[in-house]
Amino acid sequence: MIRGLGAAGPVMAVLLALVALWAVAVVPMNIRLALSQAERAGAAVVPEGAVARQAVPVWRLVAANTFAIPGTYALDRPRLPAPHQVWRDFSDNTFGRAVTSKRSLVYHGWVTLAAALNGFALGTALGILLAVGIVYARVMEMGVMPLAIISQTVPIVAIAPMIIVLVAALGVEGRAVPKAIISAYLCFFPILVGMVKGLRSPDTMKLDLLRTYSASGAQTFWKLRVPASLPYLFASLKVGAAAALVGTIVGELPTGAVEGLGARILIGDQFGTPVQIWSALFATAILAGAWIGLLNLVERLVRWRMGARA
Repeated sequence: MIRGLGAAGPVMAVLLALVALWAVAVVPMNIRLALSQAERAGAAVVPEGAVARQAVPVWRLVAANTFAIPGTYALDRPRLPAPHQVWRDFSDNTFGRAVTSKRSLVYHGWVTLAAALNGFALGTALGILLAVGIVYARVMEMGVMPLAIISQTVPIVAIAPMIIVLVAALGVEGRAVPKAIISAYLCFFPILVGMVKGLRSPDTMKLDLLRTYSASGAQTFWKLRVPASLPYLFASLKVGAAAALVGTIVGELPTGAVEGLGARILIGDQFGTPVQIWSALFATAILAGAWIGLLNLVERLVRWRMGARA
């Protein structure tokens, strides 16, 4: 069956295994909460076969509602939501609402994606420009690369409020610019490292061959170094895309934002609704998967345009 699904077969198998483990983990995570609610409702939880007034067998607390008492798979505020609860909330807020609704995950996803794309574009441009400078200038390599490495040791949750305050001090209103800067801060480094590696990937023999043909520095760059760097670039772009999305969500948390997937996660945490948090997390994962899939498609088109057969 997995072979019939092609490349999606292993992915589906892993996803099904994870969902099964998730469903099993719901019981031990929520059973204490279900027992507590049963006791508060005045029901006696007894072993199966015992007789008691308003008795609820333990096994019935696992799955179903009994005597108006929710089981581990039906709690309103569970410690670990069941898969069907997350799917229901995700479906209701994705397909059951207009995309312009402030409660729609599509609306919040677009808010987050727009900021992530801005940060991704900024981080990509910065990473590529710095990489070119590092490859062609020894001073840049000695000065910029150590600073770039050090910058990634600073926790983003610590630097995000500083960026927000500085941007506000400059008179820039709104949350879009701080989120884009935080996103670019996280995504530029993998692109920088990948591009440096890619631009330096041509071996000495190929460089000497172009010198033999009297190729200029610009011709060597565009005809040899750039094509050689594309596999490294696309690999780092995929890492950078995920980092940009994470940076945008982190940027939404300390700003008190009311729009975006990060805001949905924050509001769900404040109001104690784990199902909302999980559905927002799944929306984020789907958004990231679609973005990576688009980058894969662009990579294949570029490779095909360059004459690659596979």
